[in-house]
Amino acid sequence: MAEFLGTSKRTKMCGEFRAGDKGSQVTVTGWIAKSRNLGGLQFTDVRDRSGIVQVCFDTHDAKLSEKASKLRAEDVVAIDGVVRSRGENVNSAIPTGEIEILANGLKILSESDVPPFAITDNTNVNDTLRLKYRYLDLRRPILQNNIMMRHKISQAARQYLNDNGFLEIETPFLGKSTPEGARDYLVPSRIHAGKFYALPQSPQLYKQLLMIAGFDRYYQIARCFRDEDLRSNRQPEFTQIDLEMSFVRDENDVMDIAEGMIKKIFKDCKGLKFDKPFRRMTYKEAISRFGSDKPDTRFGLELTDITDVVKDCGFSVFSSTVQNGGVVKAINYKGFADKTSRKEIDATAEKVKTFGAKGLAWASLKSEGTTSSFFKFLTSEETDAILKATDADVGDIIYIVADKPSVVHAALGNLRLYLGEKAGLIDKSAYDILWITEFPLLEYSEEEGRYVAMHHPFTMPNSDDWDKIDTDPASVRARAYDLVINGQEAGGGSVRIHRRDIQEKMFKVLGLSDDDIKTKFGFFVDAFKYGAPPHGGLAFGLDRLVMLITGEENIKDVIAFPKVQNASCLMCGAPALVEDKQVKELYITFDKVEDTEE
Repeated sequence: MAEFLGTSKRTKMCGEFRAGDKGSQVTVTGWIAKSRNLGGLQFTDVRDRSGIVQVCFDTHDAKLSEKASKLRAEDVVAIDGVVRSRGENVNSAIPTGEIEILANGLKILSESDVPPFAITDNTNVNDTLRLKYRYLDLRRPILQNNIMMRHKISQAARQYLNDNGFLEIETPFLGKSTPEGARDYLVPSRIHAGKFYALPQSPQLYKQLLMIAGFDRYYQIARCFRDEDLRSNRQPEFTQIDLEMSFVRDENDVMDIAEGMIKKIFKDCKGLKFDKPFRRMTYKEAISRFGSDKPDTRFGLELTDITDVVKDCGFSVFSSTVQNGGVVKAINYKGFADKTSRKEIDATAEKVKTFGAKGLAWASLKSEGTTSSFFKFLTSEETDAILKATDADVGDIIYIVADKPSVVHAALGNLRLYLGEKAGLIDKSAYDILWITEFPLLEYSEEEGRYVAMHHPFTMPNSDDWDKIDTDPASVRARAYDLVINGQEAGGGSVRIHRRDIQEKMFKVLGLSDDDIKTKFGFFVDAFKYGAPPHGGLAFGLDRLVMLITGEENIKDVIAFPKVQNASCLMCGAPALVEDKQVKELYITFDKVEDTEE
């Protein structure tokens, strides 16, 4: 049989050739990126994941030239040739730009049909087409670089954790449904009629059991699954850099390890060095100043509390809100009065309503005079007090929301991000990293009519607040911490409960009966009878971390084969109907099933 590739095996990948290779006989393999005929010479760019190299075909070799003339974009080729200098025609835009390969042999390994879109970074094609032909989309250099960056980040994390005494241990995909978080993906059992496995939302219980089992330090690049609505930074199946460690004295033990890992990742993968410890901010301060527990602090526009200033003012929207236990807060959009039209102000007022606010009060202090939605209801002393409290001056716009605290913070926190983006106040080249600490242990769910865990029910409460668990559960702080990068939660964790009396009390506070605890968490609670070390951990969202490091706006661009908004895969057609036989084996029946896909 003839040689498959050419006269020899591949010498280097396309993007690895340099001036030092001049004069060498080589074999290059890859995909045809583009070809052009300049009369006496034909040029072809050959591409693989490492980059592009230019190949030249001399038309004096009629047979070879004729074969080369038939090459089409995305054909797979092996080309023999000699590396030579480009002379004065250097292409400084690519690393191989000083050289080219003068071909003396060509083998077409696989021919390509005309692709449905151009395989270039600047291709203008919609997501639906890109994701249907994802294997072609992934040939684009920008996506290949993202996936390679993902690999580098994973390797940096593994190296760091290995060096710090962590063991990589796999936990099961098929486990038990413990519905205290997001909705589970369920897997019906063929052997156990009517029973279901659940795909893991996280390895939480298993990694705590590994601490009880005595492994001391664990990590895993873990696949996780949550049946919840998709967002630009969320997918139904995702990956965590998951870790847990025993005999922690306090939160700092875990946070220091996690911070060291993030610093190594940025240094190794981005070339950025952080010498100082990451800043720390309590949950209470973050909410008060930025209206968010994941604040983007690359810019200002902080919230100002003017509740005490307006509690007795003549504008009833403010005063009645305060009397009913609400708060009044403002943002000073400093310097933008003359740059913001009334139409834009009205659009901003509509925007805050999407976050629950009933309305938006405003005052525009333009140089030619002040216009306001509420100043006419106030005395000059009251308006002066508001202007002083908000540090407002001519040229500024004040935006104010009055409501219960959760609505005010959601509305102004999101308005702040909107204004910062719109005005170009955010330095997109900067990385702003900080820890958020002292989260509430519990939050009240109006939908369920009970308290639910803000993180999960295995988080240790702050010992200073534990005596209020029955009388004022909302005030109990958790020993939890999140790492926030550029206004997005990159990871979070906590010191875990290791005492069974506290764990059982937590379940009771969450409204679980003894039967509920036994049915859902019996195996876990039983393990606490046999000695659980103090332990804590954390998980970073790998997909989101890659997105932040690469600067991508959508998480789909850092995942090889992502899902779309309705959690389906446009490429393979999942989810899909299956044969009746398969369904019957799982003891599942349907009244009527229709394939609604077009």
